[in-house]
Amino acid sequence: MLLFYLIKESFLYAINSLYINKLRTILSLLGITIGIFAIISVFTVINSLENSIKTSINSLGENVVYIQKWPWIFGGDYPWWDFIKRPVPTVKEVKPIIERSNNVLAAVFMLDFNANVQFEDNLAESVRVVATQQDYEKIKNFDISQGRFFSLYETETGKNKAVMGYSIAKTLFLDKSPIGEIIKINGHKISVVGVFDKEGDDIFGMSNDNSVFIPVNYAKNIINIKKDNFDPMIMVEAKENIGIDELIDELQGVMRTVRRLKPTEEDDFALNKASLITQGFKSIFKIIDIVGWIIGGFSILVGGFGIANIMFVSVKEQTKIIGIQKALGAKRYFILLQFLFEAVSLAVIGGTLGLILIFLLTLILNSVSAMQFNLTIGSVSFGLLLSIIIGIVSGIIPAMKASKLNPVDAINHL
Repeated sequence: MLLFYLIKESFLYAINSLYINKLRTILSLLGITIGIFAIISVFTVINSLENSIKTSINSLGENVVYIQKWPWIFGGDYPWWDFIKRPVPTVKEVKPIIERSNNVLAAVFMLDFNANVQFEDNLAESVRVVATQQDYEKIKNFDISQGRFFSLYETETGKNKAVMGYSIAKTLFLDKSPIGEIIKINGHKISVVGVFDKEGDDIFGMSNDNSVFIPVNYAKNIINIKKDNFDPMIMVEAKENIGIDELIDELQGVMRTVRRLKPTEEDDFALNKASLITQGFKSIFKIIDIVGWIIGGFSILVGGFGIANIMFVSVKEQTKIIGIQKALGAKRYFILLQFLFEAVSLAVIGGTLGLILIFLLTLILNSVSAMQFNLTIGSVSFGLLLSIIIGIVSGIIPAMKASKLNPVDAINHL
C-alpha cells in the first residue's frame, strides 16, 4: 500500500510540475521524446526491413545455389577484372550437372530481359520476360490460377508458349481469359498456356505478377541467350537433407569437370547462395543501428539533463513540504523514492509521447508503402524501460539531495 501511495503521489507531483512549469517541462521532455522516437523508430524500421528482406531472400531458396558468371560480394574490393573474362553459364551445362551430381534435386537454366508484350490493341511496355525450363516449377514456389506451366516437350522443342503474371494478364486481357490467346513479344507470336496467381511485389520489386515466362529454347528466336548483359544463370536445388555448403562443394567439382578446368586453373564460375545477401544487409543494418543510437543518445542526454533540472527546481519549491514531512516522521527513503518516482514519471511521459509518435508514423508508412511497418511489443517495452532508466539516472541526485535535507532548515526555508 505504501508503494502504491508513493507512486500515486509522485505521478500527481509530476503532472503538477508539467502544469505549473509548462514551457520548461515541455522543452525538457522534448529531448526524451525525440530520443525515444529516434532509437525506437530506427529499431522499428530496421526490424520491418529485415523481416521483408528475409521474406524476399527466402523466396530465392535457402537450399538453392545460383551458378553465375559474377559472384555476389558485399563490401570490400570487387576484382571485376578477374571475373569479366569468365564465360556465362549455358543451357548445355544443365544436363551434365544433373547427371554427375548425387545431391541435386533439380537444375534449370534461366535469364530475363525486358520486352514489349502486346495483345491486339493493348500494349505493356518493358515487361520482364523470363526464359527458363520446365523444372523451374520444382525449384520456385508459385501457384497457377489458370492453365498450366509449359512442359518438357515444349521446352526441348522450343515451342512458342507463355505463362503470364497476374498483373500483365489484367493489363492485356482485362476480364477475359488469356488461355489459348496469342500475344506478341517484340513482334513474335506466342500462345498463352497459363496465368500465375497474384503474388504482390517483394521489397526488391520482384514478382511474377509483372512477368511473362517462355521456354528458353524459344527465347533464342528473340534474343541471344549467350549475351553477358542478360546475366544467364543455372539454378540448382539440393535434395532433401543435403546442406547448401555440401551442395556447393559438390557443384564446384562438377562445374570444374564440365568446364574442363586444369587443377592449376582457378574457377571460372561463381556459386552464389541467398545467405550471402543476408550477410551483406546485416552489415548495413549495423551501421544504421549505430547512427540511430548516436542521434537518440544525444537527444536522451539533453532530455536527461532537462529532467534533472526540473527535479532540482521541484525539490527547491517543495522544501517546506519536505521539512514538514520529516518533522511528522517521514523516513529518508520515503522522500528519496517520492522524488525518484516523480523523475521516472516525467521520463515515462516523454517516452510514451515518443512511442505514440512512432505508432502514428507506422500508420502513415503502412498507408503509402507496400511494406508493413510494425511497432512490436518488444520495442514498446524497450522504450519504456529505457525511459525508466533515464528517469532514475536523472532523478537520483535531486532525490538524494531532498532526502538529506534537515527538517528545521527545510521548514524555515524561504
